[in-house]
Amino acid sequence: MNRVMLVTGGGDCPGLNAVIRAVVNRASQEKNWEVIGSIEAFNGVLREPTEIVVLDSAKVAGIHYLGGTILQTTNKGGPFSWPVKNNDGTWSCVDRSDEMIRKLSYLGVDAVINIGGDGSQRISQKLFEKGLNIIGVPKTIDNDLSATESTFGFQTAVQIATEAVDKLVTTAQSHNRVQILEVMGRDAGWIALHSAIAGGAEICLLPEFPYDINKVMEKIESRFHKGRGFVNIVISEGARSINGYNVAQLSTEPGYENRVLGGIGFQLEKELKAAGCEYSIRTTVLGHLQRGGIPNAYDRILASRFGVKAFELVLEKKFGNMVSYKNNEITYVPIKEAIEKLNRVTPDTDLLKTALGLGICIGI
Repeated sequence: MNRVMLVTGGGDCPGLNAVIRAVVNRASQEKNWEVIGSIEAFNGVLREPTEIVVLDSAKVAGIHYLGGTILQTTNKGGPFSWPVKNNDGTWSCVDRSDEMIRKLSYLGVDAVINIGGDGSQRISQKLFEKGLNIIGVPKTIDNDLSATESTFGFQTAVQIATEAVDKLVTTAQSHNRVQILEVMGRDAGWIALHSAIAGGAEICLLPEFPYDINKVMEKIESRFHKGRGFVNIVISEGARSINGYNVAQLSTEPGYENRVLGGIGFQLEKELKAAGCEYSIRTTVLGHLQRGGIPNAYDRILASRFGVKAFELVLEKKFGNMVSYKNNEITYVPIKEAIEKLNRVTPDTDLLKTALGLGICIGI
């Protein structure tokens, strides 16, 4: 019996369950293949006792429309950075990758499909370099992996953000107010850019282009006459002013290595008031609402296509590759290539040109 293990790592994302279902359903059409899943990314393998579940057609029936992941997920710990509490109460991290690979061999795992974003695929590459048969599936609401034109979960996140802009437009208009909406995206502004265009925002501030508060003020002033008017601003969590810095803090959670972004919306509100903005301002942080809930049809379909392709790459033994979406086709690229650079908004980005053509201010 051949055995493939599924792992979902990093932040949760609409469409994860659709990938799991697709892999299991595709594998069920082959003889002598069993699919298992590790609970909370690779942590399920590393724990004692191990937390491994068998995934069959009955287990995954009807899960494609559910948010989250039935395997659960985590962005803490992992094979290369396992948190250990020291005798003095402090925490340190140890490398358990070799131990984990031995455990996978003992469990009879022939291949691993790792569903995750940039950080998860960096783990995939390091494990592949250690000899593990592994396939990557790109997952991120931020759409920041340059080796694929789209990642599942992104369109659902954009839809949620757009609906938030829609609601804030009416309250901004009713109160002659400046409404600030902070959305996710980390170092890439795709969610902000898409939702600003779709929702009709007047200002969109992105991580890729540090904003000049004076330019933002000019746009706001152009929208008011005799104290009446309204402005909707969409700002990405990774944005910053030309004189400022990212609003972020280091995590105190053991094993969590990423910066915790959030709060730039409130920072912008303070900057506007300091710059002389006399209009009423309200700030909304959309936060994790963008990550949860039911995936839309686009993300379910893309996730299903990714899942089927990932298992077929296992059958073809094309390990060390990540599934990719290019020119409306599902293909694959080396994981090493996939993690070389982030997919970010650039001055040449066609969608940015559309935003500027619509009169949206990006603060420069």
